[in-house]
Amino acid sequence: MSAHRSRTGFPRRSLFAASFAVVVLVGIGVGVAIGVGPAHHDAPPTAVQASAYASILPAPVRATAAGGGFTVTASTSVSAPSGSAGARGVADYLAGLLRPATGYPVPVTTGGDGDIRLELGSAASGNQYGAEGYLLTVADRQIVIQANQPAGLFHGVQTLRQLLPAAIEQRTAQAVTSSTAWSVPSGSVLDSPRFGYRAAGLDVARHFFTVPQVERYIDEISLYKIDYLHLHLTDDQGWRIAIDNWPNLTAVGGRTEIGGGAGGYYTQAQYRQLVAYAQSRFVTIIPEIDVPGHVTAALAAYPGLNCDGKARTPSTVIGGAFSSLCAGKPLTDTFLDDVIGQLAALTPGPYVGIGGDEAQATSPAAYAAIVDRAAADVRADGKIPWGWQETTAANPGTPDVAAYWHTDPPTAQLKQAAGAGTKLVLMPANHAYLDQKYDQNTKLGLKWAGYVEVQDAYDWNPGTYLAGVDPSAVLGVEADLWTETVASSADIDYLAFPRLPAIAELGWSPAATHDWAAFRLRLAAQGPRWKALGVAYFKSPQVPWPAGS
Repeated sequence: MSAHRSRTGFPRRSLFAASFAVVVLVGIGVGVAIGVGPAHHDAPPTAVQASAYASILPAPVRATAAGGGFTVTASTSVSAPSGSAGARGVADYLAGLLRPATGYPVPVTTGGDGDIRLELGSAASGNQYGAEGYLLTVADRQIVIQANQPAGLFHGVQTLRQLLPAAIEQRTAQAVTSSTAWSVPSGSVLDSPRFGYRAAGLDVARHFFTVPQVERYIDEISLYKIDYLHLHLTDDQGWRIAIDNWPNLTAVGGRTEIGGGAGGYYTQAQYRQLVAYAQSRFVTIIPEIDVPGHVTAALAAYPGLNCDGKARTPSTVIGGAFSSLCAGKPLTDTFLDDVIGQLAALTPGPYVGIGGDEAQATSPAAYAAIVDRAAADVRADGKIPWGWQETTAANPGTPDVAAYWHTDPPTAQLKQAAGAGTKLVLMPANHAYLDQKYDQNTKLGLKWAGYVEVQDAYDWNPGTYLAGVDPSAVLGVEADLWTETVASSADIDYLAFPRLPAIAELGWSPAATHDWAAFRLRLAAQGPRWKALGVAYFKSPQVPWPAGS
């Protein structure tokens, strides 16, 4: 099936100037910002300054460039409001970003008046920011980020990073030849997300990824205001989370992966570490165990979960849909109770994934019984069931959140479920599956959903994508990376970038800002930043990357 669909229409926006300010109504194409020049008080905004604000990704609600600029110097400090550990954490994070490349101390104070000031609940803010929005204001002598919640401050910091030269991302001190090398052009950004759910999915079951590797990916996705990480923890090829009283799940099921590698798994302490690290980046982890299918690793570990009681051979090949839990067995019910209960206890976020896709080896009656039981266990543990779209074929209300991943029009069951209150996460494979090849020459990935280039990832509208489904049923979007062909962090980078930022923009930015011509320029502006960060991205020919990036 070809991924090259007809484009969904969006209104275009343009640039206008007034006096000595330029309001950059996002979605424009005014050039690529890869550095800033000297700041001059009361000077009109230069093309570089306007370009810097027009290059923010995801596109903000409103961005305004003004004359002048703020320069980070050896005396620059960061301050956080008193009484908020979350805001103090953001201030420490920002200072930690600035110190390595500049070589400056960048002290952090609480309740003070820093050169870069973080503010919570400003009287001027009202409710315009929501839980994740912010107002960033850059003047000659001070930068202020205002938000209602620490998450908004964090997202404002990500925008500030993009207004600084890309060299700020280097982790060693950089030699500079100008006193204004670390300048930020003056202006302001008012911003808040379109959808509250903006996720990246990472499959650690087909190939295992260590705690540091997942933390690295969390850093990468949070730069683009992703706020959920869906971890696919179990599949035919591996079981990746330790469960008390079920040691063979990891001792047997955790020792394989595609290609015959050593596999691996997370102890519960390591999983807590991942959760805490994600929280520090305002990312919430969604753990998923996939049932009733995709369970060969579990069946190899505990043969009693099979209806015939025979152990399955651990899988090391690409493919699935050939295994199933046995419905109605007390052992199956105990297994679901224990696994879901422990995952729920380890996970502070609202969702626990129960899978439910591609269960061709399970009868419809057995499928409904297992999915309903798993969803009931999730609710009993105080969480919200998250499942693949196939789970809407079970009883109504199972699950509360369904992930739409097919490339076909929505089924009557899906429409009925959405009308009854099930929220939908959109990740159509021909747009949002990062494991699909870019083109016929791509060295990694699959192509069962067609080739997915950057424009394919970007040019669709989540609010109107599903015919016959009210836009209010759409919870948000997700960019999923399945790892059949992915075995390293460099492989993750190659398939995720530059497509993941495209999905991130669909989740964050107002629909009215959507413009492929402008987006490709804003995406190009990320190239030097990714190079400084060591992101091994794919240089799509659809994007005019700056020389040397």
